[in-house]
Formats: sequence, structure tokens, C-alpha cells
Amino acid sequence: MPQHSSPAAAGQDPFGWLDVRREERERAGLVRSLRPRQATSPLLDLASNDYLGLARHPEVTAAAAAAARRWGAGSTGSRLVTGTTALHAELEAELAAFCGFEAALVFSSGYAANLAAVTALSSRASLIVSDADNHASLIDGCRLSRACTLVAPHADPQAVDKLLDQPPGSYASALTVTDALFSVDGDAAPLRDLAAVCRERGAGLLIDDAHGLGVIGAGGRGAAHAAGLAGEPDVVATVTLSKSLGSQGGAVLGPARVIEHLINTARTFIFDTGLNPAAAGAALTALRLLRGEPQRADRVRTVARDLYQRLTAEKLTVVPPDAAVVSVRAPSPERALAWAARCRAAGLVVGCFRPPSVPDGISRLRLTARADLTDEQVAVAVRTIVDTA
Repeated sequence: MPQHSSPAAAGQDPFGWLDVRREERERAGLVRSLRPRQATSPLLDLASNDYLGLARHPEVTAAAAAAARRWGAGSTGSRLVTGTTALHAELEAELAAFCGFEAALVFSSGYAANLAAVTALSSRASLIVSDADNHASLIDGCRLSRACTLVAPHADPQAVDKLLDQPPGSYASALTVTDALFSVDGDAAPLRDLAAVCRERGAGLLIDDAHGLGVIGAGGRGAAHAAGLAGEPDVVATVTLSKSLGSQGGAVLGPARVIEHLINTARTFIFDTGLNPAAAGAALTALRLLRGEPQRADRVRTVARDLYQRLTAEKLTVVPPDAAVVSVRAPSPERALAWAARCRAAGLVVGCFRPPSVPDGISRLRLTARADLTDEQVAVAVRTIVDTA
């Protein structure tokens, strides 16, 4: 009889290794757990990504309810079958026009939008240059693309230039991938310099503008718009609808031929259930509110600068914010977690970023500025963070 090799002994627990990993996480202070939030809470929130304070805006929630009543609670299928409604088409047209791009395509999440953009705009024969601090969704997109992916040092156009400098014919196409605003420290990518390098080397530029929409640029039109890159034929951007627009979902913005290509080839578009109508209706209304109230974007940046200046004055180590994210360094994962817990006990909710979520291994409290925070609330937040440090 033929002999068959087995990866494990008969009767062995196939998931026993999970217990080892759990113990490792516990020793490193890296255990994560779910904490259901209350519908209403007396806590001051500086942890959510609701930058413009629109998630609970009465017009936004009313639009979500109206869309659900008209179109149903779910999309009922993929966008190419039954999952596209008039709301989706309106949202795509208005989002593209607002951000300055030729066309847009809405997805069920920002993560799915990034996976679609990276994988559909590259192949096994492509070269991708990816910033070392890129979001996990971009990293996963690079992996799924099967392209040759080279990682460039953070925010370093010269390094990107060197990595793109390959012998002619080495790759069928090249693509540089970067966050516009990095989610851990909130710092901005040098988009104009990156675009210049890409054009010199014949590479496309894909910008994840999840943290720029609603915060950066004229009236919150995004980092690509602020850099003068919106609508350029070699630039594609992705955004989320779940941050500044207070809803759910994501979108890819770019030339019409790129959007047409995604409709026909992007697996996270073709095989995924479409964004539900309530989320599309909420995002569309939030976008219209932003267009009519551009001061919301200005207020977010003002609050972020105020938090930074006040905390720095208290001798805390804070990264200068380029948008809404304010990052406060912590000595260790354990102490960051304890610090965040003390803030919550004192009435303030803050984010706590620890490895592996942080690319440099440095734990942080991550604060997010919001347009609806009052000066008094900012002062309370600062005092709470300092008192619990």
C-alpha cells in the first residue's frame, strides 16, 4: 500500500496552535477584544472616524431610513445583477464631480475599493512600488495582484524613483501605491513629488484618500484635489464613505476608462454584494451637506491643530497633524492600553494603536478631531489625556 505523509499526528488537535498564539499575545500585551458601543453615550468620543460629525446628522439618518423604505434593507445582489440603484448612480456622479475626477465606482467598503483598484490595475507582469506605511488594504491588494511588489521607505519620492528605475521591458506596467494621509500618525504623503516621479518613469499613481476626503483641499475635496492631481489621466484615487461622510462603503475615482475596466475585471466589485441602499442614501446626503457647508472641513483641521498645540505644551510627544488624526506616543503596548483605559474611566474615548497595527512598532493613543467638537470639549479632552498620562 502507498505511504501517505500527514502534517500532524492522528488525533492531534488541529487548532491547538491557536492557544500558543493567544499566550504570546497576552505576554506582549496585544490582546484585542470587541467592545459594543452604546446607542447613546455620555462619553466624549475622540476615537471614531466621524470627522465631520455627520453619522448622526438628522438629514443623513433620515436619508438612510428613506432609502431603506424605498429600496429595501439590502442590495439583493451584486452591482452587476440587482445591486445598483438610482442612488448608487447619483452618488458616483456627484462624488466624482465634487472630487474633480471623471468617474467613480462605489463599493461595499473602502477595503474592497482598494483591493479592486490595486488588483485590477496590475498583473503578474507588473511592478508595484508601495509605501512602507501603507494601509493593510493596499498591502493585501499588492499581495493578491501577484505583481512584483517593492516596498519603498515611508514618504520618500527619491526611493520610489530608484525602485521604478528598471531596465526597459522588465515589466508590462508599473504602479505606485500610497496613502494620501497615513492612518497611524496622520502625516501626509508628498503627492506632487510622487506624481512627478511616476510620470518620469511611466508609472500610474494610486492614492488612498480615505482620510483626506472631507478634511483636506478646498471644501474638503481631498488630498488629490489639493495637490492638483484630481482628474489627471495617470492618477486614480480611492475614498471611504465611512469617515467624513458618516456612512459605509468606498469608491474608486479616476478616468472613465479605469472605471470601465474595474466594472469588468475587479473581483471585489463583480462578486460582492453591492453597497446597501441605506448607506448609499446616507453618503449622498452627507456629501451634499459637505458641499453646502465647506466650513466643516476647516473646523476639523482647526480642532486637530488645537489638540496638537495643547498636548505638546504639556510635554507629550505628539506628531504634527496634517489632517484629522492626532497621534500621541506611548512608552509601550501595555502602558498605551492602560492609558486608554484610564481615559475611558474619566469619560473620554480614545483610540489605542499597538503592534501589529503600527508599522514602526511604537504604540500610540490615536485621537481624531471632529468638526462638531466645541472648544470646551477639546479642553476637557486635553486635560483628561494629560491627567491620565
